[in-house]
Amino acid sequence: MHRWTLALLTAGLLATTATGCAGTTTTPGAPAGGTPRAAGSPAETLRLAEQLLIKECMEKEGHKYWVEPPSPDDVAIRFPYVVDDPAWAKAHGYGTDLRREREAEVRRNANQRYFRSMPADTRATLVNDLNGARPQGLSARLPNGIRVTHSDQGCQATAERQLYGNLQAWFRATRVTDSLAGLRVGLVTNDKRYQAAVKPWARCMRERTYPYADPARTRAAATLPETPWPHAKEVRLASAEAACAVSSGLSTVAKSLDSEYRDRLRRSHPRETADLARLKREALPRARAIVARGD
Repeated sequence: MHRWTLALLTAGLLATTATGCAGTTTTPGAPAGGTPRAAGSPAETLRLAEQLLIKECMEKEGHKYWVEPPSPDDVAIRFPYVVDDPAWAKAHGYGTDLRREREAEVRRNANQRYFRSMPADTRATLVNDLNGARPQGLSARLPNGIRVTHSDQGCQATAERQLYGNLQAWFRATRVTDSLAGLRVGLVTNDKRYQAAVKPWARCMRERTYPYADPARTRAAATLPETPWPHAKEVRLASAEAACAVSSGLSTVAKSLDSEYRDRLRRSHPRETADLARLKREALPRARAIVARGD
């Protein structure tokens, strides 16, 4: 199920809920021209095929829909533990420039403009046709015990059912495996080996006049203040963080622990991990045919 950055829908219109946790909702949005991008990797092929199916379904419902581009990775996804790419840090700091670009893209987004142009009652119909009227039909219990639900109706569900076949298995597999990423980050940062590796990193940062105890505090300093930092100042801090991540060995330790806990969590949820791989594998020939037809 997709997550869209900067959804413009009000909470009252959202068709997805979860018991104790926000569920996943698709909201309209796409590049100005709406031209589908050529698929490359299997993941890109599956994503594009799903978008083409959503477009086909929405047009049958009488709406316009433009194929969504892939969302770029947020800095927290690209660098969950520490910024450790000096070249990226020199260009983007902590990625606030990229975030502003994405926000501007959303405001220019063809689907978002279409949505905003509609009267309120038509907006509600559009959301229901896309996401389903009620968050019922699909359910999954996450590893933390929270139950998440989503509608098995609407064009999002229709597209995923056509592509993956078993919609309930797809929903459960994606929701559970997605939640493992957050668990993994917590396990890594609480691991004594990670915490020990942070100490030489912090000494390296102090030598560069940055008295931050861990990478989370450096990121918060640059990205959370009410008054945004100048880009050059943000870049200097992120560049120091990256240089120290490499020289202190923190980057190596974090990557090793991330791999260790990734494998451990996958083994602890074999059903969902196996289902996700199988469903993607079985869907790929269908996705290639859909993309070929759509192009």
